[in-house]
Amino acid sequence: MKKKFLGSSVVATIGLLVLTACGTNDDQTISNNETTKDTFTYAISGDPTSLNPINVSDRWGLTATNMIYSPLVRVEEDGSLKYELADSMETTDGGKSVTVHLKENVKWSDGEAFTADDVVFTYENKVLKENGNADALWIGDEPVKTEKVDEHTVKFNFPKVSAAAANNIATETYIMPEHLYEGQEEIDFSGAELADGNEVGTGPYVLSEYKRGEYLQFKANPNYYGGEVGVKNVTLRIITNADTTKVALQKGEVDASMVLPSDIEDLKNNNLNTFSYSENRVGYMGLNLNSDKLSDQKVRQAIFFALNKEDMNKAAYLSEEFYNTPNTILPPNNPFATTNVETYAQNVEKSKQLLSEAGVTDLTINLAYGSDNPEQTLQATLIQQQLQAVGINVELAGGDAAAIFTELRNPGSTKYDMFLGGYIMGNDPDLYASLYKSGAGANYFNYASEKADALFEQGAVELDENKRKEIYAELQATINEDAIVYPIVDNKKILAASKNIQGIEEARLVPIYSFEDLSKISLK
Repeated sequence: MKKKFLGSSVVATIGLLVLTACGTNDDQTISNNETTKDTFTYAISGDPTSLNPINVSDRWGLTATNMIYSPLVRVEEDGSLKYELADSMETTDGGKSVTVHLKENVKWSDGEAFTADDVVFTYENKVLKENGNADALWIGDEPVKTEKVDEHTVKFNFPKVSAAAANNIATETYIMPEHLYEGQEEIDFSGAELADGNEVGTGPYVLSEYKRGEYLQFKANPNYYGGEVGVKNVTLRIITNADTTKVALQKGEVDASMVLPSDIEDLKNNNLNTFSYSENRVGYMGLNLNSDKLSDQKVRQAIFFALNKEDMNKAAYLSEEFYNTPNTILPPNNPFATTNVETYAQNVEKSKQLLSEAGVTDLTINLAYGSDNPEQTLQATLIQQQLQAVGINVELAGGDAAAIFTELRNPGSTKYDMFLGGYIMGNDPDLYASLYKSGAGANYFNYASEKADALFEQGAVELDENKRKEIYAELQATINEDAIVYPIVDNKKILAASKNIQGIEEARLVPIYSFEDLSKISLK
């Protein structure tokens, strides 16, 4: 049977963890009519954009994928590795290859054995550019090749020495079951969904039902290599409105969800705990260089000098307890982040001067943002007001975030001049090439810079850590000077969870997925 796939995806990848209990102290007990001790209900704000492990990159798609499938290795907050399907790995051949030894006795949820064939199958399909997520598996113009050494050993061969590939090759790629596709001549992994409904995986849960716009239901994987799961069933309930989510938490209709800083006080009296944690995220305003109105660098810089990100962040997140302020494409806590760049501190007079030098008057541009996202709605309103002060008229274009980014991926699209978004890409700066390198799969900015491309290439193959930092510092300065992305915030996520939930620290709150291993959650 040939698999069928649909749609596309929005940016987001991997990152780090810092868990901090904010705490609430009320003992009031709220009845819960929709959950039982064998079902955990987690409210999410939208449908997954993709459930295809080969190209998934959106938050809810990755959340579901992380429940069904497993990677070889994860990267933790301090850069250390947590082995999942891999038992160990080492760099070999002087940095031109990585050999991964797999755990033995791992089974898929249908009982079949997990082997090196599954890893080779997954990477051979992910490396195909037509499947939409191959950037990290190419070094220059040549692909990384995957070789089966034996039933439980795989070797990744690089076309040349690459620090980036050695760091990233085995991490955060979800391995698919090769046996489901055995004998098929044509397999299309370019779409957003799998025809088999993601029925077979090695993760703690198996997707049992998906009703778009309403919920995704999961049941425990009896063969999970991580041990017996704490809750037999999990429901990801889709609630797009933040106020409705808050009411559902207060009524006990859902067990947990992400909330805003402004919600914490209101939730204190509802049998809920709150936890904040860092995602090392960059929330940003991007400029679409396909737009003729933004082709002049001086106009783009004038826009940035007119803005005040501190005012935006205080309005949206209330206190610096809940956010950091980024100045480059990298989040502030990234070990490669630099402050030696043009930061575009608000300067209204300089903004007006740049517009005058560009010969631009009566400029009208639009700004796309997720209308269901209260932070972006507030940011958009303030951006409109701040740009009005220098004579730029901004038309607000709120809509569905997934639809906005799907439109931005269309070649040559000029529907949106500016857009609000966010990404979580991990520690290694090479991972950001998928956003900012010419022609990259998630380059929504349509940015094309020979200098930036060359710096990405140099950084990827440089093995000396200090020289890598120098290269990536120059890269950050170059992109800031070109004024194509305005970093706004690295905001913390806040989880509100019923006091009946146990094991949150063991499950670990992590970027994107919320819970690193949901099998550790239990309900009392």
